[in-house]
Amino acid sequence: MSGAPNSGWNRNEYLSLIFRSDYRWLAERLRFRLGCGFQAEDVASETFAQLAALPNLEAVREPRAMLTTIAQRVMYETWRRRDLERSYLDALANVPEAVHPSVEERAVLVESLMAIDRALDGLPVKARTAFLYSQLDGLTYAEIGERLGVSASMVRQYMAKALTACYVAAEL
Repeated sequence: MSGAPNSGWNRNEYLSLIFRSDYRWLAERLRFRLGCGFQAEDVASETFAQLAALPNLEAVREPRAMLTTIAQRVMYETWRRRDLERSYLDALANVPEAVHPSVEERAVLVESLMAIDRALDGLPVKARTAFLYSQLDGLTYAEIGERLGVSASMVRQYMAKALTACYVAAEL
């Protein structure tokens, strides 16, 4: 389906039309890209959920282009989450099992890590790294500066940017 919606359609009718016209197309495209039908269905479903949540769905003139864009974001976030979870589990493997968090606590921790990752996403690599060294490894600004090859005052600036990004993300 392509083109502008009929002005007589309401939001639900338009979404239903897009779904009927383009869900199979999107799922097949994703299946080819991901190599897994189950993952493709998950991404396609999440893509349509995000499409349905758009405040101005009626303004979408090229549904397939919008679906492709949303699906790419969903895949990217899925891969980021998987990589973050893998890193967390690798770090957890180095901790005695007696102090491992419960499954529920792990889920909350991973969600928190994802929120921090999203908050720091637009920052330069050194600013993100400085923040993580400080918050996760407990390094001093001097130690961080030594590892990054910058001054402690530069680390202070990185931390200010990172903390501001976290604050802004928390306000949203």
